[in-house]
Amino acid sequence: MTEDDPTFVPLSEHPAFLFGQLGFHVGYRFTDLLAPLGISPRHYGTLRILLANDGQSQQQLCEAQRIHRNVMVGLVDELEKRGLVERRKHPTDRRAHAVYLLPAAHELLAQAEGIVAGLDADVTASLDPEERATLVKLLQRTAMGNGLIPDVHPGLSRPDSC
Repeated sequence: MTEDDPTFVPLSEHPAFLFGQLGFHVGYRFTDLLAPLGISPRHYGTLRILLANDGQSQQQLCEAQRIHRNVMVGLVDELEKRGLVERRKHPTDRRAHAVYLLPAAHELLAQAEGIVAGLDADVTASLDPEERATLVKLLQRTAMGNGLIPDVHPGLSRPDSC
């Protein structure tokens, strides 16, 4: 099979390849852009969940992100060492600890949100606003159609993911 063969389909015409190509590119860019802040995409995702629902137990964070509890303990340990979160006794469950954002996390998240907005703009720079809105809707529908959970990166549960 060659490019001259009418049955040859370039990879760039396969949606799965394009999703993978862009996902890899954006994932690495995002990781690189967050690095100066001293966090990874995993940290960012955890901080975002706490921003929306501060004071969740580690178990609730595990469930929200579909992360094994051992992975979550490590993530919270890292965030705690950075002075971004703290564990406190859970107000209603004596056996659990609640995780709370500290002021430094709010400052860091504000910086990270700027990074996200800039990355979004860069990645979609070749699209006009209407095309960008259509793309987002199509991607959301495709993600849902594949059983993905909104706002949860499926790679978070993998030990080797960003």
